[in-house]
Amino acid sequence: MAVCSVCGKKKVSGNNVSHANNRTKRVFMPNLQKIKMQTANGIRRSYVCTRCIRSGNVKKVV
Repeated sequence: MAVCSVCGKKKVSGNNVSHANNRTKRVFMPNLQKIKMQTANGIRRSYVCTRCIRSGNVKKVV
């Protein structure tokens, strides 16, 4: 599974909890997008979460 190259966000495990309080394991996945981004070395493709894209931590290349 991919990891956000800016903030390091990755999948996290937790529980589904039913009304009867039965617990089963589940996985929370981050919303990762594969984009072209501007770096100091040039342009590269990488996985970035939508939070980093929206907050302006990444310079997207069109």
